[in-house]
Amino acid sequence: HKAPFPNNRSAPDLESGRHSLHIPGQEPSQGAARMRRGLISRINVAVACLCAIFVMEMTMLQTAARAEPTAHDFVFENIEGGELRLADYAGKAILLTNTASMCGFTPQYEALQSVWEEYEARGLVVIGVPSRDFGGQEYGSNSKIKQFCEINYGIDFPMTKAVKVKGEDADPYYRWARDQGRMMTPRWNFYKHVIDADGNLVEWFASTTSPDSSKVINAIEKQLAR
Repeated sequence: HKAPFPNNRSAPDLESGRHSLHIPGQEPSQGAARMRRGLISRINVAVACLCAIFVMEMTMLQTAARAEPTAHDFVFENIEGGELRLADYAGKAILLTNTASMCGFTPQYEALQSVWEEYEARGLVVIGVPSRDFGGQEYGSNSKIKQFCEINYGIDFPMTKAVKVKGEDADPYYRWARDQGRMMTPRWNFYKHVIDADGNLVEWFASTTSPDSSKVINAIEKQLAR
């Protein structure tokens, strides 16, 4: 009988691994570990990329939200001269009214002044915006408008120079207001807007509603209580 291992060679030492056998289709343990580490590394990279994409998208959404215009983005010309920036009243409620000196609602100037005097210390700003859009019932000169308001009603709340409040060539504020809702566009003189402390247009009142009516006062009180 022939010896199982010719030339007096000894059998492989399976315990020591000096002549270890390799089974086809089965990787050594070190190779498997490297594969696992590589897979885990790729998963970590993929997760990090997804997180980065999520953060970028959230940042873009927040930027878009901040970019949405508010009333505070608009600037009128002050009837006194210079700019009347609505942003200067951030943190305060605003009652903004388009006015006219020769209208049946002109006596509402008295109520506007009264509301201004009562609520100014609590954070309300009353703003008058003269306009000739409805029946041409306003003076053609800003100096005459100013003089009329001071002499007849003692107006000392902020007022703008005369602007257009309707149509495609309306002042930018009123074009923006139109986009906030169909009823935000003035239908006549002394149409009223309530703007909150953040610059959002939150209420409107028709010309027939007096500035010192319970409806308007309640809307003002609601904003001042925020």
